[in-house]
Amino acid sequence: MTELLISIVIILGIITFAQLIRVFELTKSLKGGDDHEVSDKENRKQASYFFIFLFGYFAFFIYLLFRYGGSLLPEAASVHGEKIDTLLNFNFLIIILAFVITHILLFYFAFKYQRKPSRVADFVTHNAKLELVWTSFPAIVLAVIIIYGISTWNEITREEPENPIQIELYAKQFDWTARYAGEDGELGEFNYRLISATNPLGLVTDNSIEEKLAELDEKLASLNEKLNDAVPDGKIADDTQEEIWKVEKHINNIKRYQQDASDRGFGYTKGFDDKPVKVEFHLPVNQPVKFNIRAQDVIHSAYMPHFRAQMNAVPGMVTSFYFTPNKTTEEMKAITKNPDFDYLLYCNKICGSAHYNMQMKIIVESEEQYQAWLNEQPVFYAEGVEMMKQKKIDEQNQVLAEKK
Repeated sequence: MTELLISIVIILGIITFAQLIRVFELTKSLKGGDDHEVSDKENRKQASYFFIFLFGYFAFFIYLLFRYGGSLLPEAASVHGEKIDTLLNFNFLIIILAFVITHILLFYFAFKYQRKPSRVADFVTHNAKLELVWTSFPAIVLAVIIIYGISTWNEITREEPENPIQIELYAKQFDWTARYAGEDGELGEFNYRLISATNPLGLVTDNSIEEKLAELDEKLASLNEKLNDAVPDGKIADDTQEEIWKVEKHINNIKRYQQDASDRGFGYTKGFDDKPVKVEFHLPVNQPVKFNIRAQDVIHSAYMPHFRAQMNAVPGMVTSFYFTPNKTTEEMKAITKNPDFDYLLYCNKICGSAHYNMQMKIIVESEEQYQAWLNEQPVFYAEGVEMMKQKKIDEQNQVLAEKK
């Protein structure tokens, strides 16, 4: 009832206001006034208002710069980020200069060329010099911006650093996983066909192949049983037969990995000691890091704003980006004067309903702290690591025995 009364009051208020305006127009008409005639006095007044507004406009702009300038990102936390910030500030300088110059001219012309009874407008159909100026000058400015931007990007990405730490960032709705290379310094191979509940990253190892084949064999047996119980030539039988065909194709594709390992004379062992981590991942300060980025389902984007780094995560391909962090988390807390500050990895593509919550904490610390943390992380397949260690010991013992 209250809402209805409020709505009625608002509607009556609008009607009353409209009627007052109508009464004002009728009164002016009876006095012989013309609504469409603007006097010279009113013209001068409006032109002056333009100039007053110009100063107020710039004053408000300067206020916003000082009031909210601190809400921008703090100084870059990576080596290349300093170059990105220089490029961004250069673009800001050009944009602000263009903003100031064009608005000064806009409001100045409104004041200078106000209507006067003695003034007659010139009609110019064409001015080649003027068109050359307003075409060439913006083209030159844009060329400078583009060339500077491309040269900065090439400088950042031209050469990969030597012996970077290898980390994979794996995206899926709505989650990040970081995977570190083990003692061998190499990330193991992967394939989406091997993704399972126990192998969400699809890592290719001898045991993950065996586990996936066992899972598919069990599924195939269940489908065959379902097919035997189904009515022949019915929809359920047809759908089940198609599903069986897909599973058999899946099994054949995975068996090619086994055959490939047999042909090469060794198995898939690089992924045994890889270390997948969730929730947060760590980086050592002043050490180059290479990120290999991929996605399981839709396009995501690995966005680490404080490091000035962003790269799309695309299903079916691997993208990469590298940088060297140069400020620890504790140092950045002191710089921002925020004891709760954390570096974060975001998804910068709208990837679904929970996109807003897709993030991962990043901790930058000393080399010693980083190594201590990394040593505590479990490997993907501990039994495989022990098996490989034992194999190396046996090979060394065999070599020693042959020398004797």
